[in-house]
Amino acid sequence: MQTKFKCFVLIFLSGFLFNCFEDLDDITVPDGNVKDFIWKAMNAVYLYKSEVNELSNDRFADATEYQDFLNNYQVPEELFEALVYDRPTVDRFSILTSNYFQLEQQLSGLTRSNGAEFNFYSVPGNTTAIFGVVRLVLPNSSASSSGLYRGQVFNKINGVSISNANLSSLLSTNSYSLNIATYNDNNTETFDDDQIIDSSEVITLTKQDYSENPIYNYTTIDLNPEKVGYLMYNGFVSEYDSALNQVFAEFQSQNIDELILDLRYNSGGSIRSATLLGSMITGQFNNQVFTTLQYNENLESNNTDFNFTNTISNQLSINSLNLDKLYVLTSNRSASASEMMINSLKSYINVVQIGDSTVGKSQASQFIYDSPNLGRNNANPNHTYAMLPLIAITVNKDNEQIPSSGIIPTITLVERPGNYGTIGSPDEPLLEAAIADIQGSNRLATAWEGQSPILESNFINCLETIMYVEAAD
Repeated sequence: MQTKFKCFVLIFLSGFLFNCFEDLDDITVPDGNVKDFIWKAMNAVYLYKSEVNELSNDRFADATEYQDFLNNYQVPEELFEALVYDRPTVDRFSILTSNYFQLEQQLSGLTRSNGAEFNFYSVPGNTTAIFGVVRLVLPNSSASSSGLYRGQVFNKINGVSISNANLSSLLSTNSYSLNIATYNDNNTETFDDDQIIDSSEVITLTKQDYSENPIYNYTTIDLNPEKVGYLMYNGFVSEYDSALNQVFAEFQSQNIDELILDLRYNSGGSIRSATLLGSMITGQFNNQVFTTLQYNENLESNNTDFNFTNTISNQLSINSLNLDKLYVLTSNRSASASEMMINSLKSYINVVQIGDSTVGKSQASQFIYDSPNLGRNNANPNHTYAMLPLIAITVNKDNEQIPSSGIIPTITLVERPGNYGTIGSPDEPLLEAAIADIQGSNRLATAWEGQSPILESNFINCLETIMYVEAAD
């Protein structure tokens, strides 16, 4: 999604602020020293502080040694990267920005979208060329008005063949044209002999201000005798909690027996909203721990439990299904709060996961400014740097984290470029697999090999896999 919750890939809006800088508050450096801000803030709040020797409280004997250390790094970005723990595998998500005004605009939802989301794959037999598949078309958008639909394949943008080198620039313009192609799988199960064939069709897309509803699709499927509820939910967004609750009221009225929750394109959002959704799915675990947010060893007093509940913020009763089994559809873009949903619910009910392995991100972040309490007020006027470092991690009631390699599905199914299907239709491949399992069929209950996307359309947005907590009401 390309709405404000997607841009939060990591915002943590807590009701408290840290008493930071206390470890080196007796060491002063010139005003406006961005590197001083970076080190002290990371020393105060960084989740992996204990793993980074340079962040030890006793790292420096005096102010001179500390200043010499900062001077070793020519630019703030170099220092920040030096303080990030195991960037390739553990902390792939902490961010430093040199312009927090621009980032704040993104976080407030001031983004533009043409309403199309894509997955990208390598062209078979070609080491550089890639092609795209339309994975979603958002309603009331430029993409929906143009007639674009899920599953369409394209191999050029503005007539230019797509590669890793030019994809970002081609997608970054306000308006561009897709050169639609035909996908030929040659009637084989292998990907290597598939072909992308040019056509004359061209579709033009234009970005515009767009507010996306994360409740993309929901329906009830009558399998006779079972009734199955299906919900594609593309982001945990607190503004839609009441609307989501109404969807579950409809599921209640239909007396559904099973629920299929589609999180394949959901890369995160509000922990509280995820807790509410968990409460809607169940209902029999009120006041028990859904998930716990854990901070570094110096901030353990801030650890927070999020419990199952029977009301939402305005005291409206939650419409709970009291299920003891849940089907979840995932992809290699399912992250953060989506993964937390699976990890937290599995401690209470049977969770059957169908699709691809998830991203492997269970950490939350906070927007950190250069101010006495790390908040926006009284931010240092001499620069516009800010950070989004990982500051906490979620665990389920059994104290289990999400593996950094992601959660492996019960049934592995990867979307195939030539057969994406229609979201919500019983014959859409991932939904079909869940239905087959519900009906006790073994037809699709084994690993289905496919080609995972190498990129997706939001890869140019560094704020993609957020998990955040709202301020107290």
